[in-house]
Amino acid sequence: MTLVLDKLVDVLKTAGETTRFRLLMLLSAGDLTVSDLTDILGQSQPRISRHLKLLSEEGLIERYQEGAWAYFRLCREGEASTLVRQLLNAVDQTDPVLVKDDERLAEVKRNRAERAQAYFSRNAAEWDELRRLHVSDEQVENALSSLIGSEKIDALLDLGTGTGWILQQFQSLYRRAVGIDASRDMLAVARANLDRAGILKASIRHGDIFNIPAEAGDFDLVTIHQVLHFLDQPERAVTEAARVLRPGGRLIIVDLAPHSLDYLRDEHAHVRLGFSHQAVQEWLEKVGLRVENLLDLKPAGTKGSPSLTVSIWVARAPVQASPIEQREKHDTLTTEAVS
Repeated sequence: MTLVLDKLVDVLKTAGETTRFRLLMLLSAGDLTVSDLTDILGQSQPRISRHLKLLSEEGLIERYQEGAWAYFRLCREGEASTLVRQLLNAVDQTDPVLVKDDERLAEVKRNRAERAQAYFSRNAAEWDELRRLHVSDEQVENALSSLIGSEKIDALLDLGTGTGWILQQFQSLYRRAVGIDASRDMLAVARANLDRAGILKASIRHGDIFNIPAEAGDFDLVTIHQVLHFLDQPERAVTEAARVLRPGGRLIIVDLAPHSLDYLRDEHAHVRLGFSHQAVQEWLEKVGLRVENLLDLKPAGTKGSPSLTVSIWVARAPVQASPIEQREKHDTLTTEAVS
């Protein structure tokens, strides 16, 4: 990638200041808040914020809001991102200043992981009980791996990402990924899990599944894993997921088949007791998606004991017609209208 002279000089000027370069190094290792960065660098919040503003204006980092917290991350796209990565790769990693920064960053991530683990531990018993009712995560993973295949994914969106399980399991397939969840506690768990796994090409965002913070056609694979049964209007979530799919992109839904375990409403906040094949297929077809595959995973539990079947739907968005095909279709419709 090449840059015009003025842009190249601006990028070098912005990155070529000690504190700002240290900030770029830290943000290349994951998403951090202003508070995190002030703790690591030992500088005042106004000073750090000013440096972050300059880096953001030059398109070297990106900022996103998560409740009262603002997170920052090194830009992965854009004309200057390649140059910045080259600059970061050129630095001596044994430099005492950077070594100290890394040590403090590790401490910030340890604290983050401890807070996430505390939340996870408070809810572990509830999640373990649900897992006993249906097939294992490993069986679901194997089924998804078979359905997704080995073709590389440019951009993956995981809605209701929870612990970030999908982002972790399929990290070898995607170039970039985003996990969205409405629960900040779960986002903390997911972020800690990505830190632990060293996954830098996936990011976590707070967001509404009914109003996804993404442009239309941003992703070639969207997953909704065990989320729809918590929603009053799951079909709205399907409609919004279809909006952000690229032409030819796929939507994969993993959820429960219809069941009669009514206690899940009160004890586990389930709003819907599973979904029939027909209901989900109708939602998918209504938004223009074609169901390519449907799979039921039934637990091998004791006969007569409560159990849940996991269903997986794979649907694809239509491939956009070429300009010639669009013109031919237009000409045909015009002719029919005249006749």
